[in-house]
Amino acid sequence: MMNNSRYPVIFSLCTLFILMGSCILSNDRETWVLEVFPILLGFPILFFTYKRFPLTNLLYVLIIIHFTILAIGGIYTYAEVPFGFWMQEWFNFSRNHYDRIGHFAQGFIPAILAREILIRTSPLRPGKWLFFIIVCICLAISAFYEFIEWWTVLVKGSSADAFLGTQGDVWDAHWDMFFATIGAIIALLTLSKLHDRFLKKFIQL
Repeated sequence: MMNNSRYPVIFSLCTLFILMGSCILSNDRETWVLEVFPILLGFPILFFTYKRFPLTNLLYVLIIIHFTILAIGGIYTYAEVPFGFWMQEWFNFSRNHYDRIGHFAQGFIPAILAREILIRTSPLRPGKWLFFIIVCICLAISAFYEFIEWWTVLVKGSSADAFLGTQGDVWDAHWDMFFATIGAIIALLTLSKLHDRFLKKFIQL
């Protein structure tokens, strides 16, 4: 695990390496920007709020994993990631499902982020209400991301197809939100106790 005191260097270098590598390898720079936009938005926020509100080491590791998933999608576009084609061949899927991994992560990692922020800044404590509110937050984030995709289509038209990666699936947006919700639920079920141990550095639970 990372030492929080080293975050500005370690986390920044990892993020910049991920961004630079994916940008250099990307097939379409315009689509790359759309795919890695959450990194371009999230990294400066995390960097400039570090001294005032450092996150747990667990969360920083999860965020780097999420950044990597997004960056790989930015290199190939989600519908063309080789690992998705490998899964398609292994499991006889009808399409490239790498985007399902991305949307699962879109629920999984933000769930722990939302959990940390709520526990440290609100009266909420671990329990059923916190669980429910976090899942709702992650579903809202996923739904808003679908709005962004919709707005992108309205602005760019058919040239946004690579960013959408629907692959002809009329239920793609629904599946995306479903996987994000499942990701949030699984994150809370599997990582909450571990997360609590990391949180003890900041707050008494």
